[in-house]
Amino acid sequence: MSSSFDLTEVDRFTAGAVGPPGARVFYLQAVAGTQVVTLRLEKAQVAAMAQYLSEMLVDLATPAPGEVPGDLELVEPVVAEWIVGQLGVVFDDDRDRLLIRAEEVGELDEEGEPIPDPDAGVARFTLTRGQVVGFVVRAATLVAAGRPPCPLCGRPLDPEGHVCIKTNGHKPH
Repeated sequence: MSSSFDLTEVDRFTAGAVGPPGARVFYLQAVAGTQVVTLRLEKAQVAAMAQYLSEMLVDLATPAPGEVPGDLELVEPVVAEWIVGQLGVVFDDDRDRLLIRAEEVGELDEEGEPIPDPDAGVARFTLTRGQVVGFVVRAATLVAAGRPPCPLCGRPLDPEGHVCIKTNGHKPH
């Protein structure tokens, strides 16, 4: 049985990565008082969540500069509680807060569909608009700091190049 978390007063919410480009492991981290919750996820999940949150922010009032956190480095040691499968976002208009819900990845059936697991971990993080703005900026910077994309196929280039699918593998890029 995995741990679940419900942090309604988050002091800090960030994403980070450990390791060199091409071998980075991505994390989502929330801090509330002395409690630090770190979850592992994929780079694509960080990018998608940042994109979705930035689209949500367009319809909301801009937070004051003092409401956007500055230092969003991961708190050490970085030890993930579990791996994120699904992410969800809800805006609570009454409280003027965004709620992030992360669910632990579970096993898949033969068709690739998730198998419900009542013991799977769930994490809920309640965030201010300022915290969301800080996360979006941090996540965009983090994702952009990876390997440059191939100009033909868009897949990441390894330091040695890669076999591009657009050239049918005939010419490494």
